[in-house]
Amino acid sequence: MTLGAAVALAAPAPTPASAEDTEPAVVVNGTFSSPTVPDGQTWVTGVEGWSGGGVGSAARAAHPKGLQAASLAWNGQSVPLGTRLRGVRSGATVTLSWDDNPDGCAQQGAARRPYTVTVDGATNTPGAFTTNSPTGKANWFVGRTYSFTAAEDAPQITFTSTATENPGCGILITNVAAKQTAPPLGAPQSGASSDPCSGDAADGAQCKAVAGKQDEIAKCPASDRDCLAGVAGTGDAQNAAIGKETQAVEDFGKVPRDQDPNAAADGLCALPNALTASVGPGDAVVPPSDWWFC
Repeated sequence: MTLGAAVALAAPAPTPASAEDTEPAVVVNGTFSSPTVPDGQTWVTGVEGWSGGGVGSAARAAHPKGLQAASLAWNGQSVPLGTRLRGVRSGATVTLSWDDNPDGCAQQGAARRPYTVTVDGATNTPGAFTTNSPTGKANWFVGRTYSFTAAEDAPQITFTSTATENPGCGILITNVAAKQTAPPLGAPQSGASSDPCSGDAADGAQCKAVAGKQDEIAKCPASDRDCLAGVAGTGDAQNAAIGKETQAVEDFGKVPRDQDPNAAADGLCALPNALTASVGPGDAVVPPSDWWFC
């Protein structure tokens, strides 16, 4: 294979151009630490927070950071590995990063192992990747990246092996992380009009009366109070109501706030005394006189 062909094989498909994504986005169980593979075991089925086959132990993965890894194959066949990026909103640009390994089950000299990364969205071309060359042992590539624009909230990402040679030997993935640039917040949406006579309210008697006088009001000079009063009224009823509210506030302010506690208790005790008056000495374990102030 020529050097140019090898470079072309390893390069991912084009991804959306954007400014550098810097805000962390949560990837659930991105280091595949759950479930933990028990001592003495190599694999355990299921991947918490992901749909997929299973997890290889830290010893089996032999990752430089000592991480467990998820396989893109299970029970002798390719099995996609996917999850949703919670906290990512539609319109955000996202940069996904991870590490891959052809795994020790791929013999030295075998072809690089291909796989794809996909995410929904018409403008999101699937990313095509290949692992490092198989060596018969761990040969991790650290720091793969794939960028995309989220076409939905919490977009689904999926890793899928496309290896046709020895497909049951799963490519290993771990250390999955993501950063994003969130979309700008839209303008606040107001569901109600500030006009009290908008919508269905326009058919009300008061709104019809006001609408009917708009032309007359428009004919009055702004400085002619008599003209305006003749059309819109003098507001006597409204002024009277305001006067009553003002008086009520004044009366409330005159109520004394300081009162002898015993005098206040006398007023409060009438009801409980009426309720406990018929309770005899043998009707309660503790007589009301022992647990009630009155």
